[in-house]
Amino acid sequence: MKIVDRYISRQLIVNLLFAIAVLSFVLVLGNIFRKLLPLLVNHDLPVEYVVGFVAYVLPFSLIFTIPWGLLTAVLLVFGRLSADNELTALRSNGVSIGRICIPLVVIALLCTAASVWLNVQVAPAAQEEMRSTVFNLATRNPMALFGSDQVIDQFPGRKIYVGKKEGNRLENILVFETNDESMPMKITHARLGMLETDLPNRRILMHLYNARYQQRDDVDPYDLRRMRDGVNVAEGTLPISLEDLYDKEKRRASRSMLSLEQLLEQLKNDDPKMRSSSRTEINKRFSFPMACLVFALVGVPLGISAHRRETSFGFAVSLVIGVFYFLFIIIADTLRANAKLHPELLVWFPNVLFLALGWWLFRRLSRQ
Repeated sequence: MKIVDRYISRQLIVNLLFAIAVLSFVLVLGNIFRKLLPLLVNHDLPVEYVVGFVAYVLPFSLIFTIPWGLLTAVLLVFGRLSADNELTALRSNGVSIGRICIPLVVIALLCTAASVWLNVQVAPAAQEEMRSTVFNLATRNPMALFGSDQVIDQFPGRKIYVGKKEGNRLENILVFETNDESMPMKITHARLGMLETDLPNRRILMHLYNARYQQRDDVDPYDLRRMRDGVNVAEGTLPISLEDLYDKEKRRASRSMLSLEQLLEQLKNDDPKMRSSSRTEINKRFSFPMACLVFALVGVPLGISAHRRETSFGFAVSLVIGVFYFLFIIIADTLRANAKLHPELLVWFPNVLFLALGWWLFRRLSRQ
């Protein structure tokens, strides 16, 4: 049996690593296109910034791809064993299906432990680092935030349009200073501008030349007839605070970026919505890893019953099961602030459902 255990373990590990690599590549690439494509195309984005972004988004992707990859590997390996009649030969020699699955149980437990570590510690810290990358980029290389024929909206209270950029030299600049309702109250137009970093004071200095100003009426900003023209300035400096940028990014922090200690601390809050959201997030971080064991239990009878060896079939079945599973998690997460529905229990529902289904399918398979 040691030879069989090594054979099954090797097949599972190879297919698991392959599935995780493919799924992680898709998720990471999707995040790059969604968040970094404008910077990659139109800005001088440093290579280390892209590498750092990939490193930060990878742990979050592994939360999903490890259970999903294990399910794919189980479907492929046990489907091939069934198609090649290897399982029939083993069971004819008195080896039970439970004994055959011992290597899978060990691998599933290891995947569960790794997933718990990623969900509880690594992924929240990585997301926190990824959230502050815009601030770090602006501190190290603020020129990368500006591009030709682009609107820069990262800075709170301002939207900046640059017609053309060459190095730190800007042309045809429009600066819109907005109110709390994102209404442009003051508009500055300059033919030329220069960018300069003031790192000791954590700010960017935009030197404007031949600038003119327009100011909307504070009482009725929608009445363009009340717009006032300001004086023309031959040279002026517009300071842009990097601290404001950091505060903006900090306010955008999601609950998934908080550490387990911070979530436990929020359970003491008087706000019932915050307590419900924190309980849901805590339960979600421990329910996700259990998907490894649940998917292993479901995957064995499904893979054997399919009698298929094609890789595409295994990916297709795992895709359907994975989407159905994570759909429940997403629904529970959207209801996290509604304490009456107990969303902290809903995140465990797909585990219970698939566990019951897998146990029934496994018992049915063992009796054949």
